[in-house]
Amino acid sequence: MIGFLKTIYRKFKKKNKFFWSVNWIKTYYFNYKKFPYAVAKKLPVFFYGSVKLSSIKGEIKIEAPIKKAMIGFGQKYELVSQSKRTAQLVLDGTIVCKGHVQFGIDYFVYVAKDAYCEFGHLSSMASNGKIICKEKIVLGKYARIGSEAQLIDTNFHTMFNTETGEKHPMNAPIELGDYNFVSNRVTIMQKTITPKNCTIASNTLCNKDYTTFGENILIGGIPAKLLKENISRDWEGERENLERNLIIY
Repeated sequence: MIGFLKTIYRKFKKKNKFFWSVNWIKTYYFNYKKFPYAVAKKLPVFFYGSVKLSSIKGEIKIEAPIKKAMIGFGQKYELVSQSKRTAQLVLDGTIVCKGHVQFGIDYFVYVAKDAYCEFGHLSSMASNGKIICKEKIVLGKYARIGSEAQLIDTNFHTMFNTETGEKHPMNAPIELGDYNFVSNRVTIMQKTITPKNCTIASNTLCNKDYTTFGENILIGGIPAKLLKENISRDWEGERENLERNLIIY
C-alpha cells in the first residue's frame, strides 16, 4: 500500500512540475494566433519559461501528423536546466516543422521576411543556441545541434573585392543532412552543406560544402576539415531513448 501511494505521489509531482514549467499564456496565444482552430486546439507548439515574442508576423507550418507539444521552445531536455530568461523568437518569414522539434532554454531564433527555415523530425537546437535565417536554413531529421552553437546564413553586410569591385553575395543557404551530430559552440555559416551522418567537433567553423567527403564523417577545426572517416553516432542504439525523453505526448 505504501509503495503504491509513493508511486502515485511521484507521478503527481512529475506532472505538476511539468504543468508549471509551461508558459501557458504564450502557448495558447501563439497557437491560436498562427494556426486554424482545428490545429490550434491541439496545442502543437509549447513555450516553456520566459520568452520574448518580438514578432510572429510570419508563418509556421507543420508537415506531419499534429500532436500536442510536438514543437517545444525552451524545452528542458539537457543537463543545463537553469535559464537566464533570454529566449527570443522573431518570426517574419516561414518556419516548417516536419515532426517533433526541440529548442533548448535561452534560444534565439530569427527568421527574416521571405526567409525559409525547415526542421526535420527530432531535429533540435540546444541551450543558448542561435539561428539567424535571412535566406534559407534546412535541418534534416535527427540533426541535433549542441549548446551555444549558431547557424547564420548571412554576412549581415555587403563585402566586395577591392581590386575588381565585385560584390560577394550577402546571404547563402545552409543545409544540414539527416542524422547530423553537431557539438557545442559550433558556428555554421552560409554555404555550409553537410552529408548524412556527419559529426561536427566542438568549437568548429563550417563555411562550405562538405558532401564531397562522403557520409559517416567527423569534421572539425577553424575552418572545418575532414578529421575521420567511417564514424557515426549510434542513432539506432539511441533512438528509443531519444524518443522516450524528447516526445512529451
